Amino acid sequence: MGVQYFRAGVAELDSSTLYRILRLRVQVFVVEQSAAYEELDGRDLEPAAELLWAEDDGAILATARVLQDADGLRIGRVATAAAARGRGLASQIMRRALERCAELDAAAPIRLDAQAHLAEWYGRFGFRIDGDPYVEDEIPHVPMTRGLPRGHGADGR
Repeated sequence: MGVQYFRAGVAELDSSTLYRILRLRVQVFVVEQSAAYEELDGRDLEPAAELLWAEDDGAILATARVLQDADGLRIGRVATAAAARGRGLASQIMRRALERCAELDAAAPIRLDAQAHLAEWYGRFGFRIDGDPYVEDEIPHVPMTRGLPRGHGADGR
């Protein structure tokens, strides 16, 4: 059947799918990156939160989350299973997350907190660094935004 893409709110998900999505996130962000932090931050339970994922034969290969913040939209928890990397799945998930954000509010800025080494990758989707770098769980991060006027970002782009 091949890779299929899905989107749903947590309340719409069956427990098995939710478990497999959260397990992938924990595998990537906690185990693989050796970062002991609260991956389950409570935001998945917000009424407007939506999860996106790529699945093949029951295996969750990639995922992302779209949130609605008071000042715009937020994409986060973008993760790809180690065995599925290099297939363009994260790019497909990002494109679908951006399409969903446009459906929700095409004028809203979209924010994310990128691991610093991925800033250029997110830049391919129109995100610009818009604040000072910071370290979270011993991993350098940068705040990024898509949809702000040129020159607004901290890096002058």
